[in-house]
Amino acid sequence: MKKFKKILLVLVGLLLLVAIGIAIFINSLKPDYSGKKSLPGISDEVTTYFDPYGIPHIYAENEIDAVKALGYVHAQDRLWQMELLRRVAKGKLSEVFGKDMVKTDKFFLSLGIDDHTKETISSIDDQSEAILLSHAYLQGINEFIKNGPTPVEFYLTGIEKEPFTIEDVYNAVGYMAFSFAMAHKTDPLLTSLRNKLGEEYLSGLAISSDTSTVWIKNYKGMDTDTLGANITASVTAALDKLPIPQFEGSNSWVVAPQKTKNGKVILANDPHIGFAQPSVWYEAHVSTPTYEKYGYHLAGVPFPLLGHDRNLAYGLTMFENDDIDFYYEETNPSDSTQYKTVDGWKNYEFVNKTIKVKDGDDVTFTYKKTHHGPVLNNIADQISGECPVAMSWMYTKPTNMVMHALYGLSHATNMEEFKSALPNIHAPGLNVMYGDAEGNVAWWATAKLYEMPDSLSTKFILDGPSGDEEPLRFLDFSENPMAENPPWNYVYSANNQPDSIAGMLYPGYYLPENRAKRIVSLLDAKNDWDKEAISKMILDITSPVNTEVVSELIKLFDVSHFTSEQLVLLDSLKNWNGKYSLNTTSPVIYHRTLYYIVKNTMEDEMGPEMFKQFLSTHLFKRQIAWGANVENGKWWDNVNTPDVVETREDIVLMSFKQTWESLVKDFGEDTSQWTWDKVHTLEHQHPFGQVASLRKYFNVGPFPVEGTREVINNLAFPYDGTGFYKVNSGPSTRRIIDFSDVENSISILPTGQSGNPLSKHYDDQAEMYVNGQFRKMMMNKQEIEEKAESILIFR
Repeated sequence: MKKFKKILLVLVGLLLLVAIGIAIFINSLKPDYSGKKSLPGISDEVTTYFDPYGIPHIYAENEIDAVKALGYVHAQDRLWQMELLRRVAKGKLSEVFGKDMVKTDKFFLSLGIDDHTKETISSIDDQSEAILLSHAYLQGINEFIKNGPTPVEFYLTGIEKEPFTIEDVYNAVGYMAFSFAMAHKTDPLLTSLRNKLGEEYLSGLAISSDTSTVWIKNYKGMDTDTLGANITASVTAALDKLPIPQFEGSNSWVVAPQKTKNGKVILANDPHIGFAQPSVWYEAHVSTPTYEKYGYHLAGVPFPLLGHDRNLAYGLTMFENDDIDFYYEETNPSDSTQYKTVDGWKNYEFVNKTIKVKDGDDVTFTYKKTHHGPVLNNIADQISGECPVAMSWMYTKPTNMVMHALYGLSHATNMEEFKSALPNIHAPGLNVMYGDAEGNVAWWATAKLYEMPDSLSTKFILDGPSGDEEPLRFLDFSENPMAENPPWNYVYSANNQPDSIAGMLYPGYYLPENRAKRIVSLLDAKNDWDKEAISKMILDITSPVNTEVVSELIKLFDVSHFTSEQLVLLDSLKNWNGKYSLNTTSPVIYHRTLYYIVKNTMEDEMGPEMFKQFLSTHLFKRQIAWGANVENGKWWDNVNTPDVVETREDIVLMSFKQTWESLVKDFGEDTSQWTWDKVHTLEHQHPFGQVASLRKYFNVGPFPVEGTREVINNLAFPYDGTGFYKVNSGPSTRRIIDFSDVENSISILPTGQSGNPLSKHYDDQAEMYVNGQFRKMMMNKQEIEEKAESILIFR
């Protein structure tokens, strides 16, 4: 018995040692927010205060030292995110996730982001301030890689940590630029629809600019086959596999002193980006004797894309301009290595690439390039052997000066200095929103815009060999849309159509007027805005357009066909105020019916796969309100019922019946249970959260959430036949900067500051975000010192 007890005690002791060892190991993987660390190369001590939400406030004697410290603390919270982001353009995701990512790697390699980066690096001035600071930031990242703990994801994937280079910085921005583009989802699809169905069907789509909708006003002050559908399918499939978020849309408005209670500018910004864990932005406050900025950083990028100080503030939304064109090419029938140009036959450029695949053989592939860009055929299996189609993308054309632009924006001290940096942004197209302590408000659309021949639509695949469908000229930045201190005393952007100041419309993939209409109506109606009122506005969940759609469609209902229960809900829908609260039923009825209407109207002509692609475009969003008002047209008739010609009334009534039946099936006959919180949910997904056993450790949520697609609080989702709306994109931050009290400006992140699952800041803002709460962006040093949870000193 004594021997048994001794053995038991030994076993318990061993288990205790193992448990302690595991605990010590796990604890060693956490970010280190306190203590003293060596940071080689800094000239003086750098003190970093971490506030209660893990945001670093970095104080240094010079900017080089401050940015090195920024690189270190950014890496310790977001190294895994940095690692994934730098791998996209280089085609190195298969090296982490295996063969499922091969097509995605092929696609991004063919875009030429990495090749364009190499060209840029070979020609940049290494001694420019932007590049010197970038290298300092990289030194901080690499110091953490060398001496800091390894994030758990590296252990789980088995990949080694490797130093970051200046190429990684440019490639991260390159991915962002492509993520903004919508042409790759739209142009080939529209071309296929035209070839398959003819022009009469296209006239029933909201392709062209709608002059009856709300446009952004300018003010300058006193001064033949299915190839297209296959391309869309291949691109969509490649992007769907990405383990990092895509950029989707955004809201921003800046209110001039004349319309604020305290007579000072207020800026609001909520960029809409695909939800993922970690969330996209890393917040940091950097302060030196000559420079200060509270900024939002993309993983691996030293300069903030969003930022403010005591003098000025800026934010971004997507311009949605068309900076990708597709061209049919013609291969020489006598020599397959040549293609036709206006100057005769020219040799294809052949590019060879190799993709390393985890637990598999390397994949080697070759793609062709024309003077337009990469030929997409053979990059995806389903479009091999067809007529060559090349993609011309503005990002890879001019010299890349985007990093210099970001440096310029973050270091400007006034409006003129800020504006002077904007022409360096050639792609992605951005609406840059600006306000300052002097009372200026401005909006500029930044992009390298170009003029095409009259009457030529860039929404379709163009003719490459003729030379007749090429850009005629590039516009000067002064011809871009913009508004500076307009007499209506505010500027805004909701990704909607801008007006022209160059005698032409700017081709693009603009979102419908829903959010813009609501923003304009709210701003026009009030002249005493303050931070509290703006914070309520940024959380607005009312759609003025969806209620108009309901009013139009409800006219078509013959109430004699409805039960008493249906009439009650129909009456509720008729009186719906357009709000998307959690306990309301009208949004559920509206969206299910809308899905069935669109499906019953268009899937018979398009087919299931093309219809699925259509639902992922901005064109579909524009089609909803516009199409509901089309009384007659070919789309309404079901081509699969040749003996019957369906009308709009037939489609709407059938769709409502299907909605009712599906809701009874999902939730029972008690209609009070058909509420928005049952169907509209948000879960922030980590790549490892797709594994069921790891989901609770890496994912954040799910939460029922208010809002919907195309309201100001734009919590969007893809449509499908399930009737359940899993939110996949929305405000990546909500920021409000009030120059009457700039040190008490407010913001929020969707989950938390840290991307490390072991950090307490991994998800400490998630419930606040869902509940519409904010936290302070502290800039007062005394307050920062008093409220700091920890201090990390670099020596």
